[in-house]
Amino acid sequence: MEETKTGLQMIKMSEIQSQEVSWLWYPFIPYGKLTIIQGDPGDGKTTLVLNIAAKLSKGEGLDSKMKLSEPMNIIYQSAEDGLADTVKPRLELAGADCGRILVIDEKEKSLSMVDERLERAIVQTKARMLILDPIQAYLGGGMDMNRANEARDMTKKLGALAEKYKCAIVLIGHMNKASGNKAAYRGMGSIDFFAVARSVLLVGRVEGEPNIRAVVQIKNNLAAFGHPKAFALSEDGFQWLGDYEITADEVLGGIVPKANKMEQAKRLLRELALTTDAIQSNEIFDMADEQGISKRTLENAKREFGIRAKKINNSWYWELDKVKPE
Repeated sequence: MEETKTGLQMIKMSEIQSQEVSWLWYPFIPYGKLTIIQGDPGDGKTTLVLNIAAKLSKGEGLDSKMKLSEPMNIIYQSAEDGLADTVKPRLELAGADCGRILVIDEKEKSLSMVDERLERAIVQTKARMLILDPIQAYLGGGMDMNRANEARDMTKKLGALAEKYKCAIVLIGHMNKASGNKAAYRGMGSIDFFAVARSVLLVGRVEGEPNIRAVVQIKNNLAAFGHPKAFALSEDGFQWLGDYEITADEVLGGIVPKANKMEQAKRLLRELALTTDAIQSNEIFDMADEQGISKRTLENAKREFGIRAKKINNSWYWELDKVKPE
């Protein structure tokens, strides 16, 4: 570092040690950065995050992209739900190790995004993940989240905290009511919140599927966009569905999405099974291709149904006798 006569501090890029981004959940939640999870009230944002926290507290992940070597501590701040009657029961339902999920006591003083207690808590607990739910409740007195300069200063400080301790900081935000706008502008007030976050996830309902919620990445500055995901909510609780075919526009616009490709492949096989016991594999692949179903997806559907392939006169046929109608 060089210091000029005026006291200006300069940093040479040659002095900077290059580092790779590390991930809590590739490519959705990076360590050392801010991630926003946003959506309309009641659409499952908190449920998703609590189930992620529950898995992480046991050293597990939602899928293979959450790679953990051991259980982790998580700080979870909720301003909307009661800890005793809502948050803990939901964590218990998700199978969490509640001893690893910690809360900063706000009885005497409310917490804000720039509260020094955040840093103290991360240091004390060695938490690798900090969640503020919803971010609107942690702005501090008098701060206007629609003012760009105020939003920028606050998020920069929070981002610096994440980077200093390599902690994944997740901000949960309610969408505003401006329908038809881009997801970035339906977010949490000033666009600066969206700008400072390295990853932004949209959680929303799937039209025509009352129990399914989609998770679509709408911003990623650190890697290629992740494939949309989905989870189901029912009386039995939370069920992770994994990859799902849907777009942010379909989520925001309440548009019925193109059928999930796996379900579409199963439907094709069921329809064929109604009229024939066996069909040439090449014919099935051609039919699937016309419907935009990949060979890999069709093979997965075949495996799930337990379909056997049989060679007859130098041609392969799929035997559809095990495919049952819905």
